[in-house]
Amino acid sequence: MKIIWMGHGSFRIETGDLVLLLDPWLTGNPVLPEDQHETATAGATHLILTHAHFDHVADMLPLARKLNIPVVGQYDLMGYWSEHKGVETVGFNKGGTVALSETVKLSMVPASHSSTFGTDTGPRTGGSEVGFMLQAEGHTVYLSGDTDIMADMDWMADYYNPDIGILSAGGHFTMDMRGAAYAAKRYFNFKTVIPCHYGTFPILEQSARDLIDGLPGVDVVEPQVMQAIEIAAV
Repeated sequence: MKIIWMGHGSFRIETGDLVLLLDPWLTGNPVLPEDQHETATAGATHLILTHAHFDHVADMLPLARKLNIPVVGQYDLMGYWSEHKGVETVGFNKGGTVALSETVKLSMVPASHSSTFGTDTGPRTGGSEVGFMLQAEGHTVYLSGDTDIMADMDWMADYYNPDIGILSAGGHFTMDMRGAAYAAKRYFNFKTVIPCHYGTFPILEQSARDLIDGLPGVDVVEPQVMQAIEIAAV
């Protein structure tokens, strides 16, 4: 498996014949150079959406149309897009699991955030915010999405037992690095943790040092934009 950070909360995950784009933010992403956009999205088979904020959803519909691939996400928004936006979707909800292939499964779990987008008449709700558990190559990867620490992490860790955590940890809008370390230590038994949603803007945390210091014995990998983190199959 290859996990490739596209900056902010966006990832390219390559597993088997699948290329999954998680919350791919291209337009206006200050840490993903424009000349990397094609490389970042080439060969994608699925788009995965955690919530409707602009820095996660802005390129979702254009990519779905350009690449002719499905968007996988929370039922309410997927149903609307399927009916009114002319794109293929896979809509499900918290507690559900969908098979992306014979060997790759995606389960939807709660997150604690919000999921709105702006309109001329004020903010509108775009479904609800979620995270995912990705099961592939003998691993379970927790894709936290934008979230704070929450008690639901207790049963999620016990039930899914993820060994890899991709955690939003930039603070201000989500957990910060100390909070992510606390959540990982209290609720999970990760072997590998990859922070995200940081370093994009000055308002966010710029370093993962507090996460690294807070998780002795855990392989905390500070991702570099468009550099693959390789995870061996088990």
